[in-house]
Amino acid sequence: MSEESGRFAPFDDEEGRAAGHEDGYGDTDGRGTTDDGTDGRGTTDENEDGHGGMREDGHEDAGGDGRPADGPPLPGPAAAPGPAPLVLEHRVLKSLLGAWALAACSAEETSAVEDHLGDCGACAEEALRLREAVGLLHPPESLDLDPTLRTRVLTSCLDRRPPRIPVPGWADPYDAETARLDALLQDIGGSEWHAPVRLRWFEDDGPVSRRTTVAGVIAHLLSVDGLVAVALGLDDPLGTAGAERPTPRDRTEAYWRASRVPPTRSVRGPWREQSHSIVRSVSFVEEGAPAAGGVAGGEASGRLTVAYGGFELPLSDSMLDRAFECWVHAGDIADAVDYPYEPPAPRHLNRMIDLAARMLPVSLAERRRAGLSARSARHPVTAGAPGRSLRLEIEGSGGGEWLIPVDSPGALGSADHEVAHVALDGVEFCRLAAGHVSPQEAAAGQDGDRDVIWDVLSAAASLSRM
Repeated sequence: MSEESGRFAPFDDEEGRAAGHEDGYGDTDGRGTTDDGTDGRGTTDENEDGHGGMREDGHEDAGGDGRPADGPPLPGPAAAPGPAPLVLEHRVLKSLLGAWALAACSAEETSAVEDHLGDCGACAEEALRLREAVGLLHPPESLDLDPTLRTRVLTSCLDRRPPRIPVPGWADPYDAETARLDALLQDIGGSEWHAPVRLRWFEDDGPVSRRTTVAGVIAHLLSVDGLVAVALGLDDPLGTAGAERPTPRDRTEAYWRASRVPPTRSVRGPWREQSHSIVRSVSFVEEGAPAAGGVAGGEASGRLTVAYGGFELPLSDSMLDRAFECWVHAGDIADAVDYPYEPPAPRHLNRMIDLAARMLPVSLAERRRAGLSARSARHPVTAGAPGRSLRLEIEGSGGGEWLIPVDSPGALGSADHEVAHVALDGVEFCRLAAGHVSPQEAAAGQDGDRDVIWDVLSAAASLSRM
């Protein structure tokens, strides 16, 4: 909390340190004795071994443990008598085997049964069979729901009764990822909303981070999703200040500064309501009905764009972008509260990877203009013509292959002009595109032109932002 602004300032990387204290507490020596030889309690020093000194009559005083120095040790305290073991008949012990297998016996009964099992082979065999039966009644299962459960339930329901206005396929990943994140938020406790989270991305070929909390991350998603909401004619969560904050980072910082106290779990409601409104609105746009802002559907779904300050994305790509960021930050939150979190469904992950692959040529061109490329393009290509290409092979769930033109964003990827080949796991590639893994750390299989490979991996990291 700043004294000048009275506003909430999110965490940054400069953390305060507590001031040190002096060790002295008065004119005493290291053992706490005063100048007159007392120890501060009115007693004089004893021998360093902790025992009393010599009496005036020449006999040694009693030791610190209360026994004469030359006498036998005093007896210790008598042990408390334990409960007498149960003595039960064979028929009673046999009748307790079922309860013993279910761990429902008392401590005394359990001890009596287990002593009996060492002597009676018939009862031991019966006890083993009962224990195996109990294991079949309680198979070990994870308490975490299958991440595909929601999709399978909805698919089953929609197969029986198709929706009157369906959610377009390109909005499915956003719908699914916001629902998964909301389920995670339902499971965390009140104090966990203030758990520290570090947002990470790449900027000018270097890692950048920003420290906030779980609630601060949801406020960030609410602020940036607001760009899609504004494009659809919905209310801006930043109000009138949103028009002056065009970039995702500016909008997030403005939302954080506008809060007099750190964001709390109360931010979940506005974020979830906004995500529901966005999904409803894009469904009408796709169907052809007017959107909330009066924009007609059908053709509008192809020409409606979302402005991010320095660039624009078509509405369909913007929804994939927001789904991707929702998943990435849900993983950040899950790590902060030590909660397991699975990747998106394979078909949704494939769409996200496809968006990043289609954005790579533009990112390569921007890095080249900024002087960050390993070397400038030496093979200019006419727009629409095939050019030098890198084969991006994504392995695992949601994978595939993409040919990335490396000399011009207007060129076409061509297998005949392939100069390099990179193979990456799908989740690892997404972590690279999210700025959570550096190009040097990306576990990539590489073959071909090393400069081209480095440029493409760096361009993937440059796709990340706050």
